[in-house]
Parts: sequence; C-alpha cells; structure tokens
Amino acid sequence: MSLLVNSSFSPEDLDVLRSALDAWCTERRIDIKSVDAQFAASAALDLYQAGYDSREKLLHALRDHRAA
Repeated sequence: MSLLVNSSFSPEDLDVLRSALDAWCTERRIDIKSVDAQFAASAALDLYQAGYDSREKLLHALRDHRAA
C-alpha cells in the first residue's frame, strides 16, 4: 500500500484519480467500496505519482497493473 508522506494532491489531481478509479471499477463491475477497489486505489496513487497524471494514462496503466 502507498505511503503518502509529505504528499499533497490538488482538487484536479483527485479528480483524475477518482475518474480513473471509477472507470476501472465500472469496467470490472466492482463496488467502489470493495477490497479490490481499495487495492486499485492504492495502485492508482502509486501510478499517479510515477507520472501517469492524466485520466487516460492512469486508467491504461491501472488496467495493465491489475492484469498482472
């Protein structure tokens, strides 16, 4: 799970993260409150901090990440 020490996210950052996570959950028919969604959210945070900073890039990376 991510360790977000000294990390801050703007409202725009959060919008990108939430939008990608919502799309990922919808594609997989997963409840946003499920354990699987929590793990995906953690991965999304890591990927976002690694430079996947648009909804499209993040969703693509999240699909690849979760497929492994």
